[in-house]
Amino acid sequence: MSTKKEKTFFGHPRGLATLFNTEFWERFSYYGMRALLLYYMYSSVAEGGLGFSKSTATAIMSIYGALVFMSGVIGGWFADRVLGARQTIFYGGVLIMVGHIVLAIPSGGAAALFGSMFFIILGTGLLKPNVSNVVGDLYPAGDNRRDAGFSIFYMGINLGAFIAPPIVSAVSDNAGSYHAGFGVAAVGMAIALVVYVLTGKRYLKDAGKKAPNPLQRSEAKSLTFKIIGIVLGIGLLIAVLRLITGSLTIDTIILAVTVMGVGVPLVYFIMMMTSKKTEADEKSRLTAYIPLFLIAVLFWMIEEQGSSTLALFAAERTDLSIWGMNLNPANFQSLNPVFVITLSPIFAWIWTKLGDRQPSTPRKFALGLFFAGLSFVVMMLPGILHGNTTTLVSPLWLVLSFFICIFGEMFISPVGLSATTKLAPKAFASQTMSLWFLSDAMGQSFNAQLTQYFNADTEIAYFGITGFVAIAFAIALFIIAPFLKKYMKGVH
Repeated sequence: MSTKKEKTFFGHPRGLATLFNTEFWERFSYYGMRALLLYYMYSSVAEGGLGFSKSTATAIMSIYGALVFMSGVIGGWFADRVLGARQTIFYGGVLIMVGHIVLAIPSGGAAALFGSMFFIILGTGLLKPNVSNVVGDLYPAGDNRRDAGFSIFYMGINLGAFIAPPIVSAVSDNAGSYHAGFGVAAVGMAIALVVYVLTGKRYLKDAGKKAPNPLQRSEAKSLTFKIIGIVLGIGLLIAVLRLITGSLTIDTIILAVTVMGVGVPLVYFIMMMTSKKTEADEKSRLTAYIPLFLIAVLFWMIEEQGSSTLALFAAERTDLSIWGMNLNPANFQSLNPVFVITLSPIFAWIWTKLGDRQPSTPRKFALGLFFAGLSFVVMMLPGILHGNTTTLVSPLWLVLSFFICIFGEMFISPVGLSATTKLAPKAFASQTMSLWFLSDAMGQSFNAQLTQYFNADTEIAYFGITGFVAIAFAIALFIIAPFLKKYMKGVH
């Protein structure tokens, strides 16, 4: 059969349609839930919420995001060593759907919230990293359609994230219940699973079917002890924090996740730097990667506040009546993906056009962090110009802030993925990619503490200090970039 006859989904293998659909609905369910989650947590019980304080709600949003990114390490391991990517994706989808169903139950309360988060965190960790791997498996080595296929797949991610907030929030508003919106998220994941099961076997063929490095029976005993050790370690951490704080509360758990968010990447770096498998030049490149990783952490600290501090600003400080329309604050969560969709092809063209004249990786990172910091500095202006932080302001301030931040993301997110593949030690290539995603987890772990200080009284100072600190680090990185390049050993 010729290649031409196989081009059935925009010129690509039909399995790409299956994975496009899976990721589209998974992101729909995730971002649909996230658009309502903050408001659900801090709304009063009389309004159908849980009545948490706003500081606790924003902290929970951050640890939720951090744990989602940390769980990807588990998903990669299960796919490589136990189930294979295809089965891991399916079981992950089932767990995600169960999590949304639990949250859709009106009488569940706080117990349902945390139970739901457990299922969604674990399910997303199993599903998300492995869908991307199976996309790659659809194409034989040397197939020049691969990059275009990933571009189509990436569009599915952002389309799902774009349409979810307005749909889920509209259902929630019309039904007068947050749980109705969470139910829509569950339906989205159910659609993904049905299509995946019905079309996967036929169109995905052997892609991701088998575990590439299956766990041997002799390794099972060692693995059992490692799992027990990790569980005991986490339990010990929580116990120590309980002794320090005097009680086991939500705040104690938040602190524990913050410590984990810092500790897990630190362990990765120490393991790779001290390993005999890491050669001298690779250690040098890894040394150069550390400041890039930390800059990425600072970037994600700002970018991920779109669903916490900026979501609070949207609900409480923004005039939601504009041009004859009444906006739902949850709709601002669609700004991130729509700007990603718009800017990604433009930046891809710019880098191709510039060729060897484009900025070095460290300077791209510096520019990305500079714009992220600027996006927060902009958010100082409404309070300064009005002389207070109580007057409702134009929603265009939020639109501008989101745009500037996502403009900065174009210098960091895709560039960071590329830099990670170039700077990673050969023996730890996959684990270094997991480490890259942990930069987001670490950023959100810090946010779990930082966002608790955001309120009307601190608004101007909060945005200003965070923004200017980021800009200062960006300028410092830009200055030392030539020095850093020496450690990159030929990597641009």
